[in-house]
Amino acid sequence: MSDAAQENSISDQLGVNIPFLRRFSRAMTGSQQSGDTFAAAALEAILADRSVLDGHDVKTGLFKVLYGIWASAGAPVEDGEDGPRAKAQKRLASLTNNSREALLLHTVEGFSFSEVGTIIGVPQSEAEQLIEIARREMVDSASGSVMIIEDEAIIAMDIESIVAEMGHRVTGIARTRDEAVKLAKADAPDLILADIQLADNSSGIDAVNDILQEMGTRPVIFITAFPERLLTGDKPEPAFLISKPYSVDQVLSSVSQAMFFSSTETLNA
Repeated sequence: MSDAAQENSISDQLGVNIPFLRRFSRAMTGSQQSGDTFAAAALEAILADRSVLDGHDVKTGLFKVLYGIWASAGAPVEDGEDGPRAKAQKRLASLTNNSREALLLHTVEGFSFSEVGTIIGVPQSEAEQLIEIARREMVDSASGSVMIIEDEAIIAMDIESIVAEMGHRVTGIARTRDEAVKLAKADAPDLILADIQLADNSSGIDAVNDILQEMGTRPVIFITAFPERLLTGDKPEPAFLISKPYSVDQVLSSVSQAMFFSSTETLNA
């Protein structure tokens, strides 16, 4: 492959993976703004010097550069001396180092144990241990009530089962925007897990924004078959996003992360 062709290939692969890099970066920091800052720094580093990919495939190298920049900055959660950010920082201090990030990389971003180890700079065996530790620590760190907004009955029941087995109480399942708002008013959830497209062609995004406007900030996880459409950087975006089709591990990890931070970014319709 010529130098020009190789350069074009790298650029194309970077472009494909930018939305998912931003998803991971936001989940690490609990904030769209902070996450995007670190993601942009990683891209700038690679554009300035391709050698920072260190011989790895583009996706693994990209995430490795991001992780290195974030870790060298002190692995920060968005600054704040009170409120949800401060609570998140206190909880982070109680977790085993690298465990939460390893869990995100494996369950949400789909990296193998070996690739997780490469990204965070530990042997594969240690990466496996960190992921198992994270599952225990994150699940134990917070529990509460969860409302599910999903119009497909089988998916809704599957998510309900996963959430209940984690020890959370499911307040109910809503299929439309109006049902969701009514359910939230009847039993205020600690966390909302919402599909984007609902049964009556209403929007899960609109439903969530209605609920948060009425009831105040709380963590939200959005589910969509097209995550890249929501990860453009053009408007406020969710801090937690699950791709369809999802795995049990993705739901477990995302619910634990969202409960852990007790905060979220939402979308403007």
